[in-house]
Amino acid sequence: MLFTTFFGLAATATLGLGASLQQVTNWGGNPSKIQMYIYVPDKLAAKPAIIVALHPCGGSATQWYSGTKLPSYANSNGFILIYPGTPNMSNCWDVNNAASLTHGQGGDALGIVNMVNYTINKYSADPARVYVMGSSSGAMMTNVLAGSYPDVFEAGAAYSGVAHACFAGSPTATPFGSNQTCAQGLQHTPEQWGNFVRNSYPGYTGRRPRMVIIHGLADSLVRPQCAYEALKQWSNVLGVTLSKNVTGNPSAAYTQQVYGDGTKLLGFFGQGVGHTAPVNEQQMLGFFGLLP
Repeated sequence: MLFTTFFGLAATATLGLGASLQQVTNWGGNPSKIQMYIYVPDKLAAKPAIIVALHPCGGSATQWYSGTKLPSYANSNGFILIYPGTPNMSNCWDVNNAASLTHGQGGDALGIVNMVNYTINKYSADPARVYVMGSSSGAMMTNVLAGSYPDVFEAGAAYSGVAHACFAGSPTATPFGSNQTCAQGLQHTPEQWGNFVRNSYPGYTGRRPRMVIIHGLADSLVRPQCAYEALKQWSNVLGVTLSKNVTGNPSAAYTQQVYGDGTKLLGFFGQGVGHTAPVNEQQMLGFFGLLP
């Protein structure tokens, strides 16, 4: 209770001159009754970018607002932050349901996309610069959104998650669910993983989101193999292959995996890092292209 109260109070603090986290209601279709919070800095860029930031299992939008330094970067760079929240399934995202795994069919995924559309319209935001990031269950939904809605998101960053459709057909996607096959490192071929993405939006031939996958090698809840499987998936979808490993990037504990020229797909694995891998805002925003 103390943990929740602390983060709840922190979420009401203003980070700019007058900007604060605000709840939004009636933003559009909301099939799974999730919540929308938004942070709009006082000094908004012209045609601002949008980052959707997704909380982990058991978390909330207000907690995740306090969980990274993204609001301060929003103040400095003039982009908008959307913080969705789910009260369902132990506050875990519905990455297992066919609705979220299929373009335009509903679930948490469509509700989140409707938040993006609302924000683009209200703030004249740039529809070509919409990004998504998340941790644990939020990382899983990051991969789901990138797979189901490639027409909406330009890039994504998944911290300690699993591949798109890894939990497909499972009754739940929580750490307490009976089926933990996915989180223990379910394996498919790159082509099979890629087909899960392509089948989520049949007929789509446009560009696909650029992705960065970050995971701790000491993660015993969502096994490191999950990240390798996600990289297999996106390498197949994006048509890039592993070109090199770089040790000590972004810090001594990490090894960076570069796919192709590194502009479309990167992996980061942290030695001794458990669940969840900490967010490196500067590295992520640099990959997104949102830092000067």
